[in-house]
Amino acid sequence: MNKVTVVPGDGIGPEVVGSACAIIKASGAKVEFEEVLVGLRAEKEFGTALPVSVLESIERNKLALKGPTQTPFGGNYRINIERVKNGEEMRGDYPSIAIALRKELQLYVNVRPIKNYPGVASRYENVDLVIFRENSEDLYVGNERMIDDNTAEAIKIITRGATERTARYGFEYLKRTGRKKMTIGHKANVMKLTDGLFLKTGQDVAGDFPDIACDSRVIDALCMELVIKPESFDGLLLANLFGDIVSDLAAGLVGGLGVAPGANIGKSCAMFEAVHGSAPDIAGKDIANPMAVILSGVLMLRHIGEIAAADRIDAALTQVLAEKKHVTRDLGGTAGTKAFTAAIIAKL
Repeated sequence: MNKVTVVPGDGIGPEVVGSACAIIKASGAKVEFEEVLVGLRAEKEFGTALPVSVLESIERNKLALKGPTQTPFGGNYRINIERVKNGEEMRGDYPSIAIALRKELQLYVNVRPIKNYPGVASRYENVDLVIFRENSEDLYVGNERMIDDNTAEAIKIITRGATERTARYGFEYLKRTGRKKMTIGHKANVMKLTDGLFLKTGQDVAGDFPDIACDSRVIDALCMELVIKPESFDGLLLANLFGDIVSDLAAGLVGGLGVAPGANIGKSCAMFEAVHGSAPDIAGKDIANPMAVILSGVLMLRHIGEIAAADRIDAALTQVLAEKKHVTRDLGGTAGTKAFTAAIIAKL
């Protein structure tokens, strides 16, 4: 029996995560859940948006299923973590809950499958690609400072080690799932040292996988090609900031963030999450689309070897989407979150 730390999060998080958990239970997967508080509710109850007990739960269970959390824009908002781990005092200071979780749990690669589903409106067809985003460094980690009142500075760090482990995970994933090509996105024409190192390291790893073709694109050209011919891409290897941006762009190719799952993988822990926002304006109204968290749950089940249960959920969801009788408003239907969930469970 696999135990999963469930992180409902903020806004619509409890509704969509609750939907995913109900479907996972109904699938027959050998999984049990341990729920923890993170985000605004945790801040009210514990005085911090990310209690140390949450990290300890995920480290103990090795798995987490996470809903969206809110983070303020701008200002000096930080999440401070102080704890003792393996007899050593550790301190961390992070700009968001998501970054804090990824760094504290050493979740070094973000995996974002992007594909068309029947019944989900999109401008494109036959999109089926996977994005591998390095998760631990680059500009996105928020290593920045004010030089004076009028000047701010951010530091971009790229290392061979972090790039190599992400690239290797990506190529191994492509090999395991029968995919044929990896495209490395970069800006090495301008950032010759940092992105140059990222590109060179990715190409070096590609040499260990002769059965997988590898090419590269300057990031702006890659974005252009993704909106012209997305069906031509298979796997994308990207540094942290570009990976964040391109992942959301790619979600837009297949219907938006509401249909895009995500996984953060580390050496000992893995966290599966919806990548959309907490949408507080519709929280508690039974209209949120839980598809992104459901598909993140499918990724989690595949990760732990519950392949049959994952396939059943994916097939049931696909049927419900294709029939369009019990889908949420954003998918062109009139069903609420609960009715959508019940329809999927009925198909199981």
